[in-house]
Amino acid sequence: MRLLQATSDNDFSLVEYFDDIPPYAILSHTWGADHEEVTFKDIYKGKGKGKTKLGYEKLRFCAAQAARDGLKFFWVDTCCIDKGSSAELSEAINSMYAWYKGSTKCYVYLSDVPCRILDIIRQEIPVDTFLSSRWFTRGWTFQELLAPETLVFFAADGTELGDRASFLEGIARQTHIPIDVLQDNNYAVNYNVEKRIDWTMHRRTKREEDAAYCLLGFFGVQMPLIYGEGRARAFARLRTEIKRHRFQKNLLTVVSFMRFLYDGVVDVRDTADLCPPGT
Repeated sequence: MRLLQATSDNDFSLVEYFDDIPPYAILSHTWGADHEEVTFKDIYKGKGKGKTKLGYEKLRFCAAQAARDGLKFFWVDTCCIDKGSSAELSEAINSMYAWYKGSTKCYVYLSDVPCRILDIIRQEIPVDTFLSSRWFTRGWTFQELLAPETLVFFAADGTELGDRASFLEGIARQTHIPIDVLQDNNYAVNYNVEKRIDWTMHRRTKREEDAAYCLLGFFGVQMPLIYGEGRARAFARLRTEIKRHRFQKNLLTVVSFMRFLYDGVVDVRDTADLCPPGT
């Protein structure tokens, strides 16, 4: 896993960890135009590359907020993944849910929500501007909403709006995700697979296959990415992997139970010395 850290010259550098990953913050956001996002190459090559891009402001925000939270490292998808490597991209997509879940803090940067939303919140008026952010309509942000233990929303100027718990009812209404799942995604297993997939049907992705790929971590499955296969085929493979995973999980449960029964069988003769005399 690659992480970003601020450097002494007000830039950023990448550090790669394979084990013992340190505490880190993670950014959740919606992409702008591709040419305006800071890429892996921009950071890797250094020398201030990418500083003129609009997306650089998100890195500055994330670094500053992480520092305020006492975190040295942070992760941003635009530049922590080498998207020029199909193998790395596939590994990253299959790992992304775990990365968000493993974060100390997740910062949701709402670039289309102005800071005046605070006035609405303080007056306890429905936060339509907040809930109408395009962040709530994107496929990849589904797992980013549910996976992190601590998730905090920020306006375009970096003003903190509140955490996930602050907006539970509004988010549930906007996303159709039940409140119990928003509070603890482990409760998602109480809903059947098709119902859980339905929660994402209104969300959009740039590539049609990503509508299925963005659910891999949520369902706890992995599969190779085949861009060009189409949305229907991608969802068919996803459903197959979910069924396979559930079958294997159920089989392991049965095997464990049978082993428990087998190990629990005790010869009556072995218990004779445990019984009080005369019994």
